Amino acid sequence: MRPRGALALRFVLAAPLLWLLAFFVAPFAIVLKLSFSRAVTAQPPYEPTFTFADGLSGLIESGRQFTTESYALLFSDWLYLDAYVSSLRIAGLATLIALLIGYPLALAMSRAPPNWRARLIVLAIAPFWTSFLVRVYAWIVILKNEGLLNHALLGMGIISEPLQIFATEGAVLIGLVYAYLPFTVLPIFNALEKQDDALVEAALDLGATRVSAFWTVTFPLSLPGLYAGALLMFIPATGEFVIPDLLGGSGDLMIGRVLWSEFFSNRDWPMASAAACVLLCVLLAPLLLFERAQSREANT
Repeated sequence: MRPRGALALRFVLAAPLLWLLAFFVAPFAIVLKLSFSRAVTAQPPYEPTFTFADGLSGLIESGRQFTTESYALLFSDWLYLDAYVSSLRIAGLATLIALLIGYPLALAMSRAPPNWRARLIVLAIAPFWTSFLVRVYAWIVILKNEGLLNHALLGMGIISEPLQIFATEGAVLIGLVYAYLPFTVLPIFNALEKQDDALVEAALDLGATRVSAFWTVTFPLSLPGLYAGALLMFIPATGEFVIPDLLGGSGDLMIGRVLWSEFFSNRDWPMASAAACVLLCVLLAPLLLFERAQSREANT
C-alpha cells in the first residue's frame, strides 16, 4: 500500500475513535468525577475542584476529598431504586408494544412492491420532520379529559364519561411507543428486506405452510433486526425525561425525571452524576449481550 493510502486509512480509522473520545469518553469522565464529589452550596455546586495553579500536590490533595457517599445513598434510598425499576419496566413494556406493532409494519413494507418501499420508508420517518416537543404536546391535546380522543368517543356514544388517560402510565406508554416506533420498524425492515425469497419458496416446496415457513425461516432470520430495534428503543426510552414529565402523573417516577430534579431542583450534581453512571452501566449490559450474540453468530 502506498504511503498516502496508508495515511488516509489511518485517518479514516482514527476519525470515529477521536469522535468517541471527544463526545463520549471525555464527557463521561467529567460525570464520573462529579459522582465522587460532594455537593456544596457554592458555584460550582460540588467539591473538590481542580486548578492547575495548585500544582501536583494540590491535585493530589483535592483527589483525597473524593467520596462514595452519593453511591451509598443511591443504593440505600428506595426512591432511586424504585425509579430504576420503574424506568426499566415501562421502557421494557413500551418496547414490547412497539415490537408487536412494528414487526407487522416492517413485514408489510418488505413485502410491498419495490417502487413503493422508498415511499413507505419516508412515511415511517416522517414524524422526525416535526419537532419532538410539538409531537408530545400534540398528544396532550389528544389525551386530556377534554381532548380530541374523549370528544370523539363521547360523540360516537362509545363512552358516557371522559376516560382518564392523560397523566397516567398509559399515556407515557403511548408517548414512548409513538416517539420511538420508527427505531424498531427500520432495523426489522432492513433484516426482512435482505432475506432471499428462495428460502421461503424452498420451505413451501418441502411441504411447509405459509405460517410454518414464516416461523421457521422468515422470523429466525429477522431476529438480528428485531434485537437491534428493541435496543434502539429500550435504551433511550429508559432514560426518557420529556415524555414522562409532560404525559405522566406524579406517581410515574422514571430515572430521567429524577436526574432532572437532582441537577436543577436540588442542585445535587454528585448524586445526579452517580445516578447517571449507574444507569449507563445498567444499559451497557444488553448492549454487551447483543454484541456477544452477534460475534458468536458470525463465528458459527
